[in-house]
Amino acid sequence: MKTILDFIHPGETLVVTRIDRLARSMRDLQIIVAWLKEKGAHLAATEQPVDTSTATGKAFFDMLGVFAEFETNLRRERQAEGIAAAKRRGVYRGRPAKIDMTAVQARLAAGQSPTEIARDMGISRGTVYKAKASM
Repeated sequence: MKTILDFIHPGETLVVTRIDRLARSMRDLQIIVAWLKEKGAHLAATEQPVDTSTATGKAFFDMLGVFAEFETNLRRERQAEGIAAAKRRGVYRGRPAKIDMTAVQARLAAGQSPTEIARDMGISRGTVYKAKASM
């Protein structure tokens, strides 16, 4: 996205399908539109009546942005509620660990270096140091 904003010229229009695909939050979206305005460019959406070069388009942009952020927040809340309910039922435990931390700790106790352990086990040195800290 930064590349597009760096190379857009005055009078050009950044065209997207939907404004909610452009940014993660209303704040980010407003920053992008402000950047475009500063450069003399505009934003238009093909599937929504958004065109920041007109007053009506700006109004639709603001309304759609607010509703898109609201929908995202609702989805996040529902997901968190579902995870909490699954944890209470004991069916949500997260992803199983791929790294055997006891094996890492055993190698550390045997005197192997973190770099050697990381290379042999195909893990990062940070993971080795995390295992070392929990010993």
